[in-house]
Amino acid sequence: MTNKMGLPLFCVFAATVLLAPCAADAAQGGSATTIEFSAQQERKGKPRKAGPAARPAQPRVAPQRAAPQRAAPRVAAPQRAAPRTVTQSKVTSRVVRQPKATSRTVTQPKATSRAVRQPKTTPKTVAPAAGRKVVSPAVAPRVVTPRGARTVTASRLRGVPTRGAGRAVIRGQNYSVWRSGYRVRHGSGWRTFVGLSVLGAIAIGSSNYYPYAYISSPEPYCEGLTEDGCQLLWQDVQTIEGDVIPQCVAYCPWQ
Repeated sequence: MTNKMGLPLFCVFAATVLLAPCAADAAQGGSATTIEFSAQQERKGKPRKAGPAARPAQPRVAPQRAAPQRAAPRVAAPQRAAPRTVTQSKVTSRVVRQPKATSRTVTQPKATSRAVRQPKTTPKTVAPAAGRKVVSPAVAPRVVTPRGARTVTASRLRGVPTRGAGRAVIRGQNYSVWRSGYRVRHGSGWRTFVGLSVLGAIAIGSSNYYPYAYISSPEPYCEGLTEDGCQLLWQDVQTIEGDVIPQCVAYCPWQ
């Protein structure tokens, strides 16, 4: 019951409060209008007299409105995250046991020695092209009986260069000494003697001598010994071109 009566009274009170400024403004406006109208009537009927200055109209005061209050922005305090504690689980070590490698012994069969018998090869003579004749070296030294007395008739031969011409003195005469590539004028052209190793070794008594050098001396001077023990021997020597030409050859105890 009290709530039902209080509500209309509150509405009447609120309306009175709101309309009171408007009624005051209307009354002030009406009085000002009446004063101005009376002043105009007096000016028409009466001469203008100096009188007190008219009171200035009071300025209208606009109703004050309460400015809306702006709520201050609310600053949220930063939240601090509590430290996170991570508990690590214990790592258990795992031991892997590898199986033991068993040593395996491999027994290899014993290799039996096998003797291989090679057939005996017989010396084979190959005929050279273009009619050239090559003499195969003899296996056993050739037995030779030198002519004349075995006295020293020539100078030393040891140390003669392998290539090119050297020099030897036989009975006071100078002659050329060749150990390879020796050529002579024969007939209408040049002839080249075969290599010294083709001639083979000779046997004089119980000693063996090996071909060492060609000497350009004639037959009467190609005899006797040199100062270092080489035997001078005049014999037929084959050429590369196929001819056989007599030539002085020095056989020495060394190769």
